[in-house]
Amino acid sequence: MKKCGYIAIVGRPNVGKSTLLNALLGEKIAIVSQKPQTTRNRILGVLTKGESQFVFVDTPGIHKPQNRLGDFMVETAENSMREADAVVLMVQVGREVTSVEKNVIDYLKKSGTPGILALNKTDLGTPEEIAETLKTYAALHDFAAYVPLCAKNGKQVGDVLSECEKLLPDCDWLFPEDTLTDQPERQLAAEIIREKLLRTLNKEIPHGLAVVIEEFKDEGSLLRIRAEIFCEKASHKGIIVGKNGEELKRVGSYARADLEKFFGTKVYLNLWVKVKENWRDSVAAVSNFGYRKEP
Repeated sequence: MKKCGYIAIVGRPNVGKSTLLNALLGEKIAIVSQKPQTTRNRILGVLTKGESQFVFVDTPGIHKPQNRLGDFMVETAENSMREADAVVLMVQVGREVTSVEKNVIDYLKKSGTPGILALNKTDLGTPEEIAETLKTYAALHDFAAYVPLCAKNGKQVGDVLSECEKLLPDCDWLFPEDTLTDQPERQLAAEIIREKLLRTLNKEIPHGLAVVIEEFKDEGSLLRIRAEIFCEKASHKGIIVGKNGEELKRVGSYARADLEKFFGTKVYLNLWVKVKENWRDSVAAVSNFGYRKEP
């Protein structure tokens, strides 16, 4: 009998949710960086294995929002959790329990939604720290499973998948067997470019960046992409572009390589940088840049 269900991956920013999603799928569909709040939208990844179809939902890190963009990100994470058949709460070895984890656990208790505790970054902790963290969470909630893992190197990722499969309801698949994600190609391209900006730039600038694809044209043997990068200050624009345009060229080179790998064709990438002051505090701008509620 076929099984299928939505599984939300939730937790604090930078705990490894997108890395886990990519590892589960065996493909990179979610961008990853060392910067907190890298994921902004709900990202759906589909894995069909045997009679089971897993619909994983990678969510923005749950945090205390500081602007309209933050409000959108937290609301997106909370809505994804409410719509899920099961929830993977991802935490890190040795970190104390905060209101983020307590609120997720409170939701699991009230809703009856089954939860899996995924204890990530075990490579950074001792066996004693791992055991103590698991003991702490076991005292807070009766999770369906407790899985220590290291998503970065793939250790025990298969165990997470096995435990998720036990929680899938019996029902027909929601997507064709070869579906990987529901993200439009334009959004995937924008996220790849933003990832390279996050990895190239530092400090506060990445949080004030948005990427909008203005042209996405398949010309057969060439994919032509024109993207506009928005920042919040004129001084930031100079840093992004760099002396003689060197920084922007570097971002473009890294992004083009990943785009060509993902889309399987040559890519002509044209990047422009524009200033939109305080866009993260504007409801209209946040929406216009693609951060809007799911229909």
